[in-house]
Amino acid sequence: MIPALLLVFSVVAYRITTGLLIDSGATWLSNFAPFAALALCSAAYFPAKYKFSVPLIALFISDAVLNFHYGAAIVDPLILCRYLALALVGSIGFLLRNRISLKTLLPASVVGSTIFYAITNTFAWLTDPGYAKNFAGLIQALTVGLPQFSATPSWMFFRNSLLSDLLFTLLFIACMSFGRNSARSRAGAALPRVA
Repeated sequence: MIPALLLVFSVVAYRITTGLLIDSGATWLSNFAPFAALALCSAAYFPAKYKFSVPLIALFISDAVLNFHYGAAIVDPLILCRYLALALVGSIGFLLRNRISLKTLLPASVVGSTIFYAITNTFAWLTDPGYAKNFAGLIQALTVGLPQFSATPSWMFFRNSLLSDLLFTLLFIACMSFGRNSARSRAGAALPRVA
């Protein structure tokens, strides 16, 4: 579990770093932060007391640092919507905890990314007065977003989120596999040899 926790800490550091680099014009990094995969994999692999707390605390730490830097509120309705979406994605991981494999977690990662994107962008459409409150406004929220917020269209946020979630899921599975194999070899080496 230690390699996976190190991966979680690196995701937090990565999100903070990329969040600060966006100011310098690195818009291609927009939303390349695998928090949906973190919620999915933590709920699938971690012990009960860490399943939901680790991803939500990790997100809170990175939100607190970035929001402080940008002068944004620590808690607002969109942030709460994000946490709710992550908890829902974590629930998928929780349901898969007894069937963990590449065959289950990679498709679940795609579903988790899609759920997170759909919930957060639909919430933005519902609450932001810049969007028309009709089907065309919803499509705008899901595809191009509002031009005044970023030069990056929202479909690129989804693409980046999807790619980062898939990559992180693969890394998380590898870390957990490495941790389990290391534990088995240590346990096997500790067993007394019978002649």
